[in-house]
Amino acid sequence: MIHRKRSTYRHGDLHRALVAAGTELAREGGPSAVVLREVTRRTGVTPNAAYRHFADKRALLHAVSMAAQAELARSIEQELSRIEPSGDASDVAKARLRAVGAGYLRYAQTQPGLFRTAFAEHADLRDAAAPDSAGDSGLTPFQLLSAALDGLVEAGVLPAERRLGAEFLAWSSVHGLAMLVIDGPLRGLDEEQRTFAARRLLEMVEKGL
Repeated sequence: MIHRKRSTYRHGDLHRALVAAGTELAREGGPSAVVLREVTRRTGVTPNAAYRHFADKRALLHAVSMAAQAELARSIEQELSRIEPSGDASDVAKARLRAVGAGYLRYAQTQPGLFRTAFAEHADLRDAAAPDSAGDSGLTPFQLLSAALDGLVEAGVLPAERRLGAEFLAWSSVHGLAMLVIDGPLRGLDEEQRTFAARRLLEMVEKGL
């Protein structure tokens, strides 16, 4: 009989390894694929070792959702990095808002499993500022959106009195299109149609704020 060799990790390393394994499962199959038994199999540790870090599947899924949000933040940051910072301040501010939406939609389309997982285990908006869900800039997806909206106010594009709650309107609109494309009746759109829909939506969000 062949016995599977167990892996050994330092305490912090095992936590990261478990989250990494869970993240790959989410990438492959969404939140329902994040199962403690498979995570421990992939990391080569016993279930008891995993329970020292996560009380149950829900706790693990929460950690994986934070990691998925961090990847979402990096997708947004990648879009933001393409913007030329020089030029008219209002044009740059508008471009930054569109980049946040474009990065959000691109992540949903290219990583649907992780995108579904990113919001699978969130109790409230406190998670929107959790450090574990931040990208390389140190900002979470929600904070990147908020920063872009603040930039619109600073550039004189968005009146200050209309700033309150603007992130919820913008987020809801873009998230709705993302879900329709990956899980809804817009699944059949080709790339050109998806690009057109995304561009029109982002224009409408910008003008409707």
